[in-house]
Amino acid sequence: MSNIWKSTFAIFQYKWVPLLFLALLCISCSKETSAEFVFRYSNEQPKDALRSESMIFFKDQLEKRSNGRIKVDLFFGGVLGNERELMDFVLTDVLQGTRGGYFADANPKFMLFTLPFLVDNWDQAQRLVQSEFAMEINREARNWGFHVPAIGISQGFRAHTNNKKPITHPDDLKGLKMRVPSQEVYIQTSKAFGANPQELSYVEVYQALLTGVVDGQDNAPANIWDFKIHEVSKYLTISNYATGPDPLMVNLKWYESLPNDLKIIFDKVSRDTMEFSDRINREKETEYIEKISNHPKLKVNYVTGNELIAFRDAVIPAYKYFEEKGILTLDDIKKAQKASKGKNVNP
Repeated sequence: MSNIWKSTFAIFQYKWVPLLFLALLCISCSKETSAEFVFRYSNEQPKDALRSESMIFFKDQLEKRSNGRIKVDLFFGGVLGNERELMDFVLTDVLQGTRGGYFADANPKFMLFTLPFLVDNWDQAQRLVQSEFAMEINREARNWGFHVPAIGISQGFRAHTNNKKPITHPDDLKGLKMRVPSQEVYIQTSKAFGANPQELSYVEVYQALLTGVVDGQDNAPANIWDFKIHEVSKYLTISNYATGPDPLMVNLKWYESLPNDLKIIFDKVSRDTMEFSDRINREKETEYIEKISNHPKLKVNYVTGNELIAFRDAVIPAYKYFEEKGILTLDDIKKAQKASKGKNVNP
């Protein structure tokens, strides 16, 4: 087989086979199910990840409360593509829902929730995503073709891992090749720390760390554990410098096709699911950190208190970047901070 044919086959295998699989499944399901509607959902995390666990809860509850009128098909572990591809599939109604890092596609204002040091702890993060301010951002997602019935916290606070040195000051990140998602907030934050951001899908990170393509990465402890990143990292730094939103992003046209009674059920199950997701993620975060820390080749350090001042100062350019670009306004940021502290965002 020539190299050209090999390349063509590879493209077909990795880009079209998942879609062919889904198409065949849809044909099969259409013959077997008596449900009025089918909700096909996928995320990149494996089946035993907490995000996936919460979606199994979603499936059970939605099928039960709708009396079988809505059937839910779940696809985990990136079998249908990476997070970028899954968002495209939802927008085009190949899939009907997903959760993941490309939430800015549903509304650029979701990037607010990822700003470094916007919130200090879980209580503040949960007050923010449960606020009327956040609900308005959810509603605005209709302008981008999505329905967002509920939002949670994206698996907890982010932690750095790397293979070069402990991170105790922003200067320690200077020049390091740090994997980041292809989201502007993460890219600009990494640059503000002085690192050299490398955009990679999360399923590529393990191999990239193993081979030295990147020096490090940062993510929630749950993701570090689920994707076994601790196995190919020498240092773990806990600073709780940022968290992020976890909206359930649904194809708007599919949602609008539901009768009103099913819309009410769908939205309520979605809210219950995100509350369940936040609860298990919050309960498990310390457990994940402990499990990761027990890896014999991994050294762990915590950055807290006054040690965080240098990190807070370092990210000021990231805030200015979004203000200057007109992506986020100073008013948006102030409202988010007020909402996280339980204050009324309206004067």
